[in-house]
Amino acid sequence: MFLLGQSSSLEEENTDEEAEMTPSPTVPVPVGDGTMKIIERPKDEEERETWGKKLDFLLSVIGFAVDLGNVWRFPYICYRNGGGAFLIPYIIMLVFGGLPLFYMELALGQYQRCGCFTVWNRICPMFKGIGLSIFVISTYVAFYYNTIIAWSVYYLFSSFNYEVPWLSCNNSWNSDNCTTFEQRRNQSLPMNLSTSSAQEFFENNILEIQYSKGIDDVGGVKWKIFLCLLGVFSIVYFSLWKGIKSSGKVVWVTATLPYIVLLVLLVRGCTLPGSYEGIIYYLKPNWSMLLQPGVWIDAAAQIFFSLGPGFGVLLALSSYNKFNNNCYKDALITSAVNCCTSFFAGFAVFSVLGYMAHVHKKSVADVSREDVGLIFIVYPEAIATLKGSVFWAIIFFVMLTTLGLDTTFGGLEAICTGILDEFPKLRRHRELFVAFLLVYCLLGGLATTTYGGIYVVQLLDTYGAPISILFVVFLESVAVSWIYGVNRFSDDIESMIGTRPGIFWRGCWAVVSPVFLLMLFTLSVVSDSGPVYGNYQYPSWSIGIGWIIVCSSLICIPLYIIYKFFTLEGSVCERLRKMIQPSELPKHVHRQEAEPIFL
Repeated sequence: MFLLGQSSSLEEENTDEEAEMTPSPTVPVPVGDGTMKIIERPKDEEERETWGKKLDFLLSVIGFAVDLGNVWRFPYICYRNGGGAFLIPYIIMLVFGGLPLFYMELALGQYQRCGCFTVWNRICPMFKGIGLSIFVISTYVAFYYNTIIAWSVYYLFSSFNYEVPWLSCNNSWNSDNCTTFEQRRNQSLPMNLSTSSAQEFFENNILEIQYSKGIDDVGGVKWKIFLCLLGVFSIVYFSLWKGIKSSGKVVWVTATLPYIVLLVLLVRGCTLPGSYEGIIYYLKPNWSMLLQPGVWIDAAAQIFFSLGPGFGVLLALSSYNKFNNNCYKDALITSAVNCCTSFFAGFAVFSVLGYMAHVHKKSVADVSREDVGLIFIVYPEAIATLKGSVFWAIIFFVMLTTLGLDTTFGGLEAICTGILDEFPKLRRHRELFVAFLLVYCLLGGLATTTYGGIYVVQLLDTYGAPISILFVVFLESVAVSWIYGVNRFSDDIESMIGTRPGIFWRGCWAVVSPVFLLMLFTLSVVSDSGPVYGNYQYPSWSIGIGWIIVCSSLICIPLYIIYKFFTLEGSVCERLRKMIQPSELPKHVHRQEAEPIFL
């Protein structure tokens, strides 16, 4: 927040609502020498709604970035890649790769004040296909990600019992090989011939995977999961139907509650026997791992997918900021909170894994899992052994549900903002449009609610976004830094916050970030080994379908370039020039120096 001197003190006393009703035609922007620039407010800002409070925006960004992966993926990757030593490549990749991209997208959205489609008219029209690619990728994610939230919801409702149902083997879904926690601890049955009651609850009751032979035989829709999915989309609808005015209030609960629950779970976990060994296992540095290229690749991939640039979410959320909002500080705060959350979650997870290793007399590596089994099998099994297990189960799955919902809010708001900005007449029918979008995502996700839905989820999780989004963001960084121009982009930022990005940021945007993304994309393609779930081997045709999914989003970019070229008039050179020149720009035409102020 900037102090504008005594002359503006009365204006500062006005409420946000009054300011939004009568926006000033100009915007005061501080500059580095203690003066103020008065720039003309962009015309679209006078009409575009803004966040009611600054914290609404910050919580929305944090809620999107902090998702289920922070709880299960980062802790596992950290200990697998050298424990505490992994923090060195992780922080380096954050500073030189993830943070510059995060900052770039926040600044781009705030300055251009539009979504992932329209913004390319103002940057480089021929790359408008990037917006189409983002739309396709976001819908693929919506098809399966909300089903994972639905599993959490099912667990949550199942926890409201005298005891958690995955504690015993006396249920209709249990097999003859089922063993309880006590039996496994006492080793009354060979471990390779038995499955835990927690695993059978997840696989035989929630997934009912025993009725599916694989992805080529997924079976019918499981109605209990479908109803949970319908409930998830209902919550999402009433959070998004009024835009940021509604979602900005919901995130006060959904973005803060996980931190309270994580803290409670950490405190409880640290009181369990073996928790200390689990935390040491998580943190103990193995410096030799820093010589392994795979560690640096994992660090780069983790930081990119954790911060989430490229999905159009940061662009959309920041487009509702006031023009002179300090997006630089926002980028530093939200990215730092996200990374610290990942690290903090590791303590809560590994304290419990240490406890499980202690009671089973195994190593932490033997009881840990990288996939969703960590949060849907291992952690619930540990919770079931605690006194007051029902309470711990309820708060744990409330946390998972809210973590997932926040990310869904951001992903779907990016789609809404992008389409409504491209077709402004739809804004008056936002409620109907949001309903249509969610019905589309619900129908698209039906395959994930079948008996073999987990196989579809893993296929979409592998090919829906992780590979294609890397190339999309690579092109985005190239378009902004090389075609629009990194100096021009820096001028835009200076006009908003009064400070020009230094050589570090400009160098990262122009060189480091594109190289960082191209490297990740190439390695993702070369090292792809297909989706994995347990011991199931995906047939080769399904891998082919996966690559068709990847190409279906990327093909939007060259197809739009071809379309743009043949629909423009003029010679070849004139068409190419029009394709890279912004066709519309926010107007900042009136500039003058104001009286000096003192902060």
